[in-house]
Amino acid sequence: MTLTPRVPEAITPDPPGETPRPFLTQSWLDLAFLHWAADPDEVAALLPAGTVPDTLDGVTYVGLVAFRMHRVGWFRLPGIPYLGSFPETNVRLYSVDQHGRRGVVFRSLDASRLIPVAVARAAFRLPYLWSRMAVERDGDTLTYTSARRWPGPRGAGSRIAIRVGERVAEPSALEHFLTARWGMHNAFFARSVFLPNTHPRWPLHRAELLECDEDLIRTAGLSAPTGPPVSVLYSPGVPVRFGRPARPGGIPTP
Repeated sequence: MTLTPRVPEAITPDPPGETPRPFLTQSWLDLAFLHWAADPDEVAALLPAGTVPDTLDGVTYVGLVAFRMHRVGWFRLPGIPYLGSFPETNVRLYSVDQHGRRGVVFRSLDASRLIPVAVARAAFRLPYLWSRMAVERDGDTLTYTSARRWPGPRGAGSRIAIRVGERVAEPSALEHFLTARWGMHNAFFARSVFLPNTHPRWPLHRAELLECDEDLIRTAGLSAPTGPPVSVLYSPGVPVRFGRPARPGGIPTP
């Protein structure tokens, strides 16, 4: 059956609500956002039931986002310094559900800590993968590397280098579309769920792509990019609060 979603919610640079009792807290630091245009028909086959590709002017996108996860914490407990802090690189798509909720869908999430990877895969059915990773900074240049260990394909990875530029004073409609996302769609035990999040408005910078050697997008089931990304951005990061997941009907899970 073809999904006919409600009119999507407006794209807003600030979160539409608050998360007074967070289910999960963490910080995302030193982010490199790389995006390519993607075919909505190809993307549609990779999204959870109950969602369709979110588009801007008829185009959807695939993102390769590399960053440092910092101090993941549960409920109101302090974040964990070692196991909760690690490099991560994800491949993500853009989705909207029948309630108009815009979100992202992760096709892969490479991380360097085995225990968080195992917990996320087992408890939340997220496609986390254990990889050898590093984030290095030299002045205004950042380099992100990853090489997959488990469950594979072993050796799949990426090497991304960017040079951070000037602050973005007024993000474009596309830049808001790609970054101002207030939730995640995921399949959980054959049921589609939406996990909302809130954080301060993104501080964004222009970035020059110095190097991009990756096969994570192709490994995630998408066509490999054939040219340079249409958008390259950097952010020093934000603290993030996740609310309880909601079922497709919008009812929070217990």
